[in-house]
Amino acid sequence: MDDDAHPSGGESVPALRRAVRILDFVGAAETEPSSADLARAVGIPKSTAHGLLAAMVDLGLLTRSNEGSFRLGPHPMRWANGFLARQDIVSEFQRHFMESMDLAEHTVTLTVLDGREVVYLACRNSDKPLGFTFRIGMRLPAEFTATGKAQLEGLSNLELERLLEKGWPKPMTRTSISGLAQLQTELIEIRERGYSIDNGQIREGMICLGAAILDYSNKPVGGVAISLMESEALPEVLERLGRLLRRSADTISRRLGANPA
Repeated sequence: MDDDAHPSGGESVPALRRAVRILDFVGAAETEPSSADLARAVGIPKSTAHGLLAAMVDLGLLTRSNEGSFRLGPHPMRWANGFLARQDIVSEFQRHFMESMDLAEHTVTLTVLDGREVVYLACRNSDKPLGFTFRIGMRLPAEFTATGKAQLEGLSNLELERLLEKGWPKPMTRTSISGLAQLQTELIEIRERGYSIDNGQIREGMICLGAAILDYSNKPVGGVAISLMESEALPEVLERLGRLLRRSADTISRRLGANPA
C-alpha cells in the first residue's frame, strides 16, 4: 500500500518516510544504487523519486556521483556524531583503551546489537594490516562476528530462536557457520571460555576475539573485539589475548554499572 493511503499520524508525512527508507537502502547497499534502483526499492514513480533525491542531495543527505549513482552524504554524520557523543558505552570504550595498553598492538572494535546485525560504533586501529577495514556505522551479521556471538550468548534459547527465525544470512567466507545448531554449540563454548572466537568467518585469514559489555542489569549492551591475522593466532596467544579482552570488557561493564561475575 502506498504511503499516501494513510493520512493520519506519522503516515501524514510520506515524503519523510520515503527519505528514511532511501537512506536505509543506500546505507545497506553493497554498490551505489541509481535513481531507478531507489525508485523500485521505495515503490514510487521515477518522477517522484527524481524530485525527492534532488532535495536530499541539496540537503547533504545524499551525494550523487558523476555516473548518477548515490551514496550517503555528509549531513547524517552530524546526527551520528551527536548520537554517539551521548552514548556512555562509546566514551567508556575510548576512555578504557586510552588508559590501558594491554591490547595496544591490535585493532579493537566496539559494536552494539541491532536485530540480528552488529553495528560498529568505535574502532581503534593498530599499525598491523588486516586486509579488512572496520568502519563506523558498518553492519555485519551477528552470527558470524566475534562481538555478535558474544552478545547473542546473553539471550535465552527462545529469544535466540525468535531473532533468527527468518532464515540464515549468506555466508561471508567458507568458514561462516551455516545454521542455528552450529551457533548454539559456539555459544556454549563462549560461556565456558569467557570470550568468543570468529575463526575467519567475516574474512578468511583474520581471527577476532569478542566479549560482551554489560549494563547495570548485567545484560549485554555491546561487544568489544580484537582482530589479528591467523598466522599470529597460536593457541597460547589466543588464550592470553582472550583473558585480556575479557578483563577489558569487565572493566567497561563495571563503569556502566554492571557487576560481572
